[in-house]
Amino acid sequence: MSKIKLTKVPFSGTAKQEKELRDKLATIKKMDGALMPALQAAQDIYGYLPAEVQQIISEELDISLEEIFGVATFYSQFSLNPKGNIEISICMGTACYVKGSGEVLDKFKEILKIDAGDCTADGKYGLVATRCIGCCGLAPVLTVNDKVYGKVTVSDVEKIIEENS
Repeated sequence: MSKIKLTKVPFSGTAKQEKELRDKLATIKKMDGALMPALQAAQDIYGYLPAEVQQIISEELDISLEEIFGVATFYSQFSLNPKGNIEISICMGTACYVKGSGEVLDKFKEILKIDAGDCTADGKYGLVATRCIGCCGLAPVLTVNDKVYGKVTVSDVEKIIEENS
């Protein structure tokens, strides 16, 4: 069983976001199977599902936090951790891994001082180890938001961060 890792980045939701969520939940709670649409709406508003947001859903839908947490951690579409404004996704598929993506990931972790699945404390960078992104001929591959970088080496990492700062 994989360990669930929660962020160290403090929650920074606004009153406006909370009002928007509570307004949406007022409509959603009338539906059968309201939890999934509620989680989707919450993630659309906040970008992830921190404990504070799960608590609001629990209050509004009268569903236990345990059930909400169970669903939020079961489905890969949901994230309990914030994403960085600049999302770096490194392919760990077979072709990329064989050609050095593990070392590239390690270099990003070293420079950004975060693990895969985390974001920097300032919310600027998020780091993701992902599966095949379909560019095997360019292995190892990574994306920074929507930009694709191919044939990446460890020595390219600092330049990629600088280009996207």
